[in-house]
Amino acid sequence: MSSSTAQFLTKARSHITNLSPNPLIVALCLIAGLLVVGEFLSPGFASLPQILRLLVVASILGIVAAGQNLVILGGREGIDLSVGGIVSLSAIIAGNVMSGADIGILPAIIACLAIGGFIGFLNGVGVTFLGIPPLVMTLGMLGVLQGLLVVVRQGIPSGLAAPALSSFVASPLLFGVPGIIWLWLMIGLLMALLLHRTVLGYRIYAIGANENAAKMAGVPVRVVRISLFMMSGMFSAIAGMCILGYSGSSFANVGDQYMLASIIAVVLGGTPLAGGKGGYTGTMTGAVLLVVLQSILTTLNIDEAGRQIAFGGTLLLLMVFYGRGQSLRI
Repeated sequence: MSSSTAQFLTKARSHITNLSPNPLIVALCLIAGLLVVGEFLSPGFASLPQILRLLVVASILGIVAAGQNLVILGGREGIDLSVGGIVSLSAIIAGNVMSGADIGILPAIIACLAIGGFIGFLNGVGVTFLGIPPLVMTLGMLGVLQGLLVVVRQGIPSGLAAPALSSFVASPLLFGVPGIIWLWLMIGLLMALLLHRTVLGYRIYAIGANENAAKMAGVPVRVVRISLFMMSGMFSAIAGMCILGYSGSSFANVGDQYMLASIIAVVLGGTPLAGGKGGYTGTMTGAVLLVVLQSILTTLNIDEAGRQIAFGGTLLLLMVFYGRGQSLRI
């Protein structure tokens, strides 16, 4: 290949990259389009009460995706596949600690955050000190958690949500908006401050972009990476408690649906799986888009297998377009 041809191809790739649409704008346009389609298929789909219900479901996914987003931003092909198991375990723990009484909410929060953080700590130690790839480490942890849940509960509903928790998740709290949506917005604000206004946030982007350079600059890479997995576990634990409040009780596999969906939401929001770029604002939009898409598929009477195929195909399509390419830090 001649030097002139190589230069031409380099310029062409640069132009294609510059023409790539902003993932946030694409996601917002797709949400609007799906709402129109949903209204056409089922009148009332785009009504305010229905949109609030969709946002409640999206909030749970978005909280799980917050932790997933942090792990992916940290680079090294970081993906936390154990989030589904942590969600399920936290929902069961919270339900049994609460036992339908409001007085048990605080102990349940402390217990779930401690368990989620500890599991994340184990994931982080396995990745950083034992050199186990994140995909393998978290997949193994997921298997351990799933086996533990099956042995302990065998698929039988366990525990009861406290009335105050159920009210917080599903009932209007302020300006007619359920409390979980306000919680999600607060998490979004805290994530923005963490990533763009703190030393830890700068370190996360640094190790995601170039881990070796970050080490040479004095960044404690191992400590930061372990903290990312711990935060992922704690966000999953919060989501597990919210699921308990939404459904009233919990099954052993209630969190399985969030593993793939949380990854898709992150990638759809413009964070490449290579890490080092992106942000949580796009991930929030991606979570809403996935929930609206799932609702459309349900309206069309597509079964669970069909929805999983659609989600998997969506992830592959996103990877083709911008999953590993340039993306905006939003």
